[in-house]
Amino acid sequence: MLLFPEVEILDFAGPYEVFSVASRVTRRDRLLPHAAFEVRTVAASASPLTARHGLRLIPDASFADELPCDVLIVPGGVVTQPLQDRATLNWIGATAVRAQLIASVCTGAFVLAEAGLLEGQMVTTHWEDIADLQRQYPHLKVVEGVPYVDLGTRITSAGISAGIGMSLHLVARILGDEVARATARQMQYDWVDHPGLP
Repeated sequence: MLLFPEVEILDFAGPYEVFSVASRVTRRDRLLPHAAFEVRTVAASASPLTARHGLRLIPDASFADELPCDVLIVPGGVVTQPLQDRATLNWIGATAVRAQLIASVCTGAFVLAEAGLLEGQMVTTHWEDIADLQRQYPHLKVVEGVPYVDLGTRITSAGISAGIGMSLHLVARILGDEVARATARQMQYDWVDHPGLP
């Protein structure tokens, strides 16, 4: 899970919770013979950074640590820093080659687009940013009114809390509906999976 200055708190904390709870539930209920997920945060540097609203965060690792990655989550927020930072965009591109799934939450779609990972695809983002995403990346087909768009290896979600629903959808894809439902129940989250378009 990518972190950067001014990252939206729920954009990363919601998915972090989903994947962490899925791991706890699968162990507790013996749904899998192994841990479901190992969730890690990574940033350009392992030094503390400040998320939106002043929350201080300490990433688990830096880009130099080259953590294994099957699922890459790029959250949104104020994405000025990652959009303008070649090291971040290069790291996302290199990690995407190794990852099986790449997902964004909210304005994280801008970052994936800037990294060249959404060329010509159908995507979504926060309702407030739909027009800007379409204008800045005219090769994308930006859709609104959906919680997420799942194109197989690329998934983009709408804003903030939509990342929770998208993450539960990913848990269902990876581990099955039973694990996703058990995770949602543990979180007391009223979850209904959506088809995810197209």
